Amino acid sequence: MNKRKHKKIFSSADNALEDILFNGMTIMSGGFGLCGLPENLIIALKKSGVSNLKVISNNAGTEGHGLGLLLETGQIKKAISSYVGENKLFEKQYLSGEIELEFNPQGTLAERIRAGGAGIPAFFTATGVGTVVSKNKEIRTFNDKDYIMETGLVADLAIIKAWKGDEAGNLIYRKTARNFNPVMATAGKVTVVEVEEIVQAGELDPDHIHTPGIYINRIIKGDGYSRSIENLTVREK
Repeated sequence: MNKRKHKKIFSSADNALEDILFNGMTIMSGGFGLCGLPENLIIALKKSGVSNLKVISNNAGTEGHGLGLLLETGQIKKAISSYVGENKLFEKQYLSGEIELEFNPQGTLAERIRAGGAGIPAFFTATGVGTVVSKNKEIRTFNDKDYIMETGLVADLAIIKAWKGDEAGNLIYRKTARNFNPVMATAGKVTVVEVEEIVQAGELDPDHIHTPGIYINRIIKGDGYSRSIENLTVREK
């Protein structure tokens, strides 16, 4: 580790995670569907064998992709997610009681993560009032309207994906692959990012940086991205 040229840059996903992981930890995983997934870091998690994970992610991947790889090995104990409908294995494990699920409206999930990263312990939202979402949650009335109290989310580890990063950890995401990655970068006690390209400090235009390097602890250059399409739809001739 002392032989690394830059203190934030690691040679592989395995090396970047090896002294961070422990059973029962909470992990945030960036991405939306199969877009912007930290694929190399997820594979490293699978290889490590770390277990009883609480995973915070918008969705649970699909069979053979994303967090679906960790479902195959039974490493996930609980998921805090918004949408898991594309993964039949997740459905099976949930219905059989193998995995616990905490559903969140998508905007609420994003705000819970943003709040956690900003040091905000809780906030009030009207989303979900009068539905199962509000069960066992505090409700307050402001200006004659009811709101649910939601708590901020933080994680022991955030694994995210960016397009470019520099040696200091400053990041640029590409188009829709930005999704949940920037907010999760701020909400991990330790944040590890994989990028498609690492450049020297100063090469990135400061006005184009989405995540400042102060939030990033470790960075690797990923490879072998699958570029999978979750649902392929083509126009009829």
